[in-house]
Amino acid sequence: MKKSYFMIGSLFVSSLFMSSNAMAAGRDDPLLGMLLIDQFEWRGGDGDDPFVWEAQGWIGKDLNKFWFKTDGEVTGGETESAEIQALYSRAIAPFWDAQVGWRRDIRPEPKRDWLVLGVQGLAPYQYEVDTALFFGKDSRVSARFEAEYEFLFTQRLILTPNVGLNIFSKDDPEVRIGSGISDLELGLRLRYEIRREFAPYIGINWEKVYGGTADYRRAEGRDVSDLRVVAGIRAWF
Repeated sequence: MKKSYFMIGSLFVSSLFMSSNAMAAGRDDPLLGMLLIDQFEWRGGDGDDPFVWEAQGWIGKDLNKFWFKTDGEVTGGETESAEIQALYSRAIAPFWDAQVGWRRDIRPEPKRDWLVLGVQGLAPYQYEVDTALFFGKDSRVSARFEAEYEFLFTQRLILTPNVGLNIFSKDDPEVRIGSGISDLELGLRLRYEIRREFAPYIGINWEKVYGGTADYRRAEGRDVSDLRVVAGIRAWF
């Protein structure tokens, strides 16, 4: 199984290198980088109020970049979930990158490692899209879709709705995840850009789990849906 995942990744990377280099021809191609802290927030509601982070960054040139992503949640001083990704990213079209690499789920225990094949970019009508397939041990396959859009009320006041969806091919009782659609998340955040690089925000966030994942939650006496108010900071460097 590990060999087959390696072959998939190798073929994917090879196809990226075969894409035309004409996109960068005739232009300067300096080494650049960016770090975006998209969510750094407190979520208030019933029970413990979690702290959530979501960030990503890259360094590289026009066509080829190293990309790093992380997200997680801390509740009551305990890390409930934490994930990191390290990716090779290559431009395949204007505003679109194909990505391949590694993901590690640090929490909950036990840790899980995945091969990542993904696409990230700007869809028509300015929708920001990040979608990926994850291939793990014991023939586990997962899919993730994330998208968001920005409504500009003014040059500084911006409303951002977002959606996130996770799907799993099989049950994983050790981390209490069921097969099929596992969870859906919808958010709405209003930020004020004090500077373009720094913006506090407020909003609401709704999450719901489904299928086997919901059954695990019920067995633990936990809710399967959760609506919270949020307050946080968005920044990029």
